[in-house]
Amino acid sequence: MLKKVFQYRDLLFMLTLRDIRIRYKQAAMGFIWALFMPIVAVCAGILIKYAMANVSGTTIDLLEVVSISVKVLPWTFFISSIRFSVQSLVGNSSLVTKIYFPNAVLPLASTLACLFDFAIAIIVLAVLLTVAQLGVSIYLLWLPVLIIFLFLFTAGLGLLLAAGNLFFRDIKYVVQTMLTFGIFFVPVFYSVDQFGKWSVFLLANPVGSILEAINSVVVLQQMPDMGWFGYAGASSVFMFLIGLRIFCEKEPLFAENI
Repeated sequence: MLKKVFQYRDLLFMLTLRDIRIRYKQAAMGFIWALFMPIVAVCAGILIKYAMANVSGTTIDLLEVVSISVKVLPWTFFISSIRFSVQSLVGNSSLVTKIYFPNAVLPLASTLACLFDFAIAIIVLAVLLTVAQLGVSIYLLWLPVLIIFLFLFTAGLGLLLAAGNLFFRDIKYVVQTMLTFGIFFVPVFYSVDQFGKWSVFLLANPVGSILEAINSVVVLQQMPDMGWFGYAGASSVFMFLIGLRIFCEKEPLFAENI
């Protein structure tokens, strides 16, 4: 399947470009839409932090605000990719049933289009962190690896859910519900350190492990926990491979079930 996707890489590029163009076509805000959801999420996180600080009688640390901003971007990429990927096969039924190509390029194109939005948001955040004089460290070199982990996990899960939604159309509703409330079950608005021994349950989610590692190398400027780093990497590769395998096995049935 990977070989076929590589052979159809031009189609993958064109579908990704199509998804990006459709998203911004006749949009008054243009590329600002790539920042809209992260900004809303950051504001919600700051509001929650402010409420908690008022109750406990403490103040909000600037580092906490920066931490929320840094972790919101990969989380936004994750939920956007899954939301678009799960509908990618059903939404392109005319392509699936009429011409042959590796159907995996459809959910992968959705993920890559969201990666484009993610890149724009990262550039803007990098500028803001530079203005805020947060500084950089050698540990920032771990960031590209963590983004690759996140992409692999997201792409694999997107492939799995896209195939599942084609056979069971209510999967998209379950996914939408999970994504809506998922932010409260991953360490975006808070740190896992606040949960003590229960933090293992948050880090068992590979997305949570990746977010905490990103926070470590960008905000705390320290080495990520190598145990959880290895776990996140292994889980991401496993999810990508299992998603691709199941997608490949079910692909011959797509046309007759779509």
